[in-house]
Amino acid sequence: MLTSMVKEHHKEQVKRKQEQEVRRKEAIEASNELTQSLVDTLNVGVAQAYLNQKRLDAEAKQLHMGATNFAKQTHQWLQLIDNFSSALKELGDVENWARSIEGDMYVINQSLELAYKASRAAQTSGAGGATAAEASTSATATNPK
Repeated sequence: MLTSMVKEHHKEQVKRKQEQEVRRKEAIEASNELTQSLVDTLNVGVAQAYLNQKRLDAEAKQLHMGATNFAKQTHQWLQLIDNFSSALKELGDVENWARSIEGDMYVINQSLELAYKASRAAQTSGAGGATAAEASTSATATNPK
């Protein structure tokens, strides 16, 4: 009876060891599956972060290029405006010069007319030396420019 109990006890121990080994293998397999699932989840997040970073880098590069182009275009516009401003100033200078020349030409024209009238009057009246000089002085006094 004692031997049968020892045999039975030994059988039960072997059975328990086998059950424990099965449970241990199942636990290892379940932990491996859990680990793989967690790694896959993390990899998806990391991959998504990498793709987002890659898109952000591309957009930053594109934004930098756009800003550089905008700065160049703005510089060109400023040069164009400066050139236009200079041209307007030159046009104003030319306008003032033309007015000055016009005024001088008007004075010359008036002087010539008066001289012509004085010489005609001197030719017709005979005593023209004094009248021509008086006419010339009176014309300059009325129009100082």
